[in-house]
Amino acid sequence: MLLTSVAVLALGASAAPTAAGRPMPGERDSGGSGIGLQLLEIPVARAQDPRANAYIVDHLEPGTSIQRRVEVRNTSDERHKVELYAGAASVEKNIFTAADGRGGNELSDWVTLDSDRVELAPGARKRVQVTVAVPGTASAGERYAAVWAQVTSPARDGGVTQVHRVGVRMYLDIGMGGEPPTDFRIDQMAVGSGSGSWPVVTAWVHNTGRRALDMDGTLHLANDSETVRAGPFRVTTGVTILPGQRGQVSTTVDQPLAAGTWTAQLILSSGTVRRTAEAELVLPGVAQKAKSAGPGLLLFVPGAAVALLLIAGLLGWRLRRARLRR
Repeated sequence: MLLTSVAVLALGASAAPTAAGRPMPGERDSGGSGIGLQLLEIPVARAQDPRANAYIVDHLEPGTSIQRRVEVRNTSDERHKVELYAGAASVEKNIFTAADGRGGNELSDWVTLDSDRVELAPGARKRVQVTVAVPGTASAGERYAAVWAQVTSPARDGGVTQVHRVGVRMYLDIGMGGEPPTDFRIDQMAVGSGSGSWPVVTAWVHNTGRRALDMDGTLHLANDSETVRAGPFRVTTGVTILPGQRGQVSTTVDQPLAAGTWTAQLILSSGTVRRTAEAELVLPGVAQKAKSAGPGLLLFVPGAAVALLLIAGLLGWRLRRARLRR
């Protein structure tokens, strides 16, 4: 899963860099320009790690280096001149976030590419080698960056210049000895209201390891008698949790289920680490939720009003007849 492209608009002939703090979720191609960037090489030791299949994830000692190949491709019908470079990134509010432009932190400064500019015909692709050389004086700790492929569409007649870029995340830990452990625990689960009519199940995750987490997973539900099962419901991705911190993941229960108590099994993973938690959750039920909404109340009130008017009219008619008889 690659990082989404970012289209940045600027007036005049030159384009501004991407806005600082813009999140970088996963996409293969930049939708506006038709360029893509994909990681090709995966270390044998990390072949079973889903994160290492998508991102540059590694542990290095000071004074050592690694090489990875990426492939940039042109999926559009136009010829493109593509710039390639490394840029800084960070994790802010549990989101992997790109900084402005080139360079910007230690990791991005350690990165070199054997090609910093390629020209691709429609449908063409080019492989580029990425080298990360860690200085011998580098301090211990995990760093974050991204390798970017960028296309700039020139302004026409004094119009708008567009910059599109798509990238691959980098998670590089520096330190002597073996790689720090990756671990987490699921603290609690709860049910809440979503933006629509479906309930949302949330869970807090505590990163108890020493590497950043990219959360993924599924939710399964079963009723009291276990005769009805629902799911799997996909957990919303894009949540990155730093070591020692907590983050929240959520999943929408987008199936009509009866109101009541359900046994929830939440399976979360980050890389090769997988954890499971169970809890008893009370779901409101979509049908029950719909009955208590505004439209149902509006249907009931007019009916009650008509009934009251009919009763009042009947009582008035009887009173009039009694007076006439007297």
